[in-house]
Amino acid sequence: MPAKSKAQQKAAGAALSAKRGDTKVSDLQGASKDMYDSMSESELEDFAETKRKGLPEKKSD
Repeated sequence: MPAKSKAQQKAAGAALSAKRGDTKVSDLQGASKDMYDSMSESELEDFAETKRKGLPEKKSD
């Protein structure tokens, strides 16, 4: 499932980095911390690899 906004894609990238051990988990905040706790590495990859072109900054409700 691709990310629906640039913010979501960016948070998934941060969470994925922590899952892989490239970033400290303690450095995560907000949505990226929630994604780290609730999503698998493959799910995070799907969100993080979404192309940013054409995505809104934030997802509208």
